[in-house]
Order: sequence, then structure tokens, then C-alpha cells
Amino acid sequence: MSGVRVFPDLGAFAGAVGEPLGTGEWHTITQEQVDLFADATGDHQWIHVDVERARQGPFGAPVAHGYLTLSLIPQLGAEIYRVEGLRMGINYGLNKVRFPQAVTVGSRIRASADLVSVTETAQGAQAVVRWTLEIEGQAKPACVAETVALLVP
Repeated sequence: MSGVRVFPDLGAFAGAVGEPLGTGEWHTITQEQVDLFADATGDHQWIHVDVERARQGPFGAPVAHGYLTLSLIPQLGAEIYRVEGLRMGINYGLNKVRFPQAVTVGSRIRASADLVSVTETAQGAQAVVRWTLEIEGQAKPACVAETVALLVP
């Protein structure tokens, strides 16, 4: 991990299609994050928020919501790459998302990103990035997702 990869403009970014964009730092998932996400989404299932019951459950500890893990991509991605010279970047959607492994509270995760494609549009360009969120010490990743962003120069 050598810090944020900076692309001076959209053209330089498009030139990196097919390349790994980088890997970020480890981040610890806390019970406070899980509880705040549960409050924000109304998903208070016991495997997330009931610490004592979750310790007796299938994962041996409370687990982060899959959508919480997915929602960390912007934060984790900010330490991997940046495209300069943009007026804005807009979340356009997701092509595919999988959650192969549950993330227990106290686990550390990090993201790696690969640039899949950049396609010109009338507004700018659509960029597809494949994200892998790995869990320290686990063979399976927490999340694998393809995000689509509209990048407007």
C-alpha cells in the first residue's frame, strides 16, 4: 500500500482500465458502527445488535450488516484512488454484489479495487470498479461488488 493513486484527469483514469487501482488500509468494524447502521436502516436483527445472544449464535459474535459493509466502499475507496478535474461523481448503481463471508464485530477489513471499464456518455463517463473487501485472516472476502459511477469532468 503506497497511498492514494491520483489520476490527473478522466482520460488518465480511462487509461487504467484492466489495472488494479490499489489496496487500502485495515479498518476495524465496531459495535457502535453496527448499532448506528441498525438505527439508520431499522434493521435491528439480533445477529447485529444483541451482543450476548449473538455470541451464542452461528457466528460467535455480532456481525455487521451486509449493506453496512457495502456502504463502506466510498470511505475505503477514498484511500485507494482519486480522479482530479471532475465536477462531480455520482453513484449510478451496482452491477453485482455478493457477501461471501460475514464480518464479525472487531474484525478488520480493507478494500482493493480494479478498474473494469470506462465508457463515455453524454454527461461524462461511466466507470465500473470491482471492489473486494477482505477480512483479515479469512480466506473468503466480506464483499465483492461492481460499482458504477457517473464521472462528470
